[in-house]
Amino acid sequence: MKDHDAYGHSLWDYYTKFNHRKEETIERSDYYVDTSEEAPANYFATFEKWPLIERKAIKYAKGRVLDVGCGAGRVSIYLQNKKGLDIVGLDNSPLAIKVSRARGLRKTILLPFEKINFKPNSFDTVIMFGNNFGLFGNMERAKLLLRKLYQMTSNDAVLICESLNPYRTDNPDHLSYQKENESKGRMAGQLRIRVRYRSYVGKWFDYLIVSPEEMKLVVKDTGWRVDRFISTKNSPLNIGLIRKERS
Repeated sequence: MKDHDAYGHSLWDYYTKFNHRKEETIERSDYYVDTSEEAPANYFATFEKWPLIERKAIKYAKGRVLDVGCGAGRVSIYLQNKKGLDIVGLDNSPLAIKVSRARGLRKTILLPFEKINFKPNSFDTVIMFGNNFGLFGNMERAKLLLRKLYQMTSNDAVLICESLNPYRTDNPDHLSYQKENESKGRMAGQLRIRVRYRSYVGKWFDYLIVSPEEMKLVVKDTGWRVDRFISTKNSPLNIGLIRKERS
């Protein structure tokens, strides 16, 4: 069986100091390729090196926490060790889970986000840092998953979701991709991508990046509302604090 865990292998190699390339390559469905040499290191960053908006937003985490797309465990381990919170790291990469466990994360679940099925009142906080709002994939799946999260969380639960504003760009390749999306009735920031690393090639998956206004549109009529945004002036990143609507 072919190993498609390209993302996990990049984390494992970085963690074990394997003497090989440390970059991560993202391929988009229009053949656009973006390579980052900082990506593996960012997945292991200590709190002091997190983006400012994440350091501001993390103070809203409380109680029982689900870290969606936990990767190497940077957020989960911080909340577990520094804040004493009861946290579960969720990821669909076997090697990402292996790395986070090796680094001391006590509770992990190997599972695709779209297959979550926890009992009611299981969590007080759901964190989606590192642009992981994108894991909702598209509008339809996002609304389905948000309704599932509504059922799985406590009455005063909060979702802390980070995204990259797709409109904060002048890259002609990105702009043409957005235009093509809109011509097909999709959201401008709806991506079809896969990860490449060394000889490993990940499976294609849907990823959704949104502006603050679009984040409000995505959560509308799901039982949630965007309470406020955390952002910084010169960054395209934004974090939405999303709370349950009061009946």
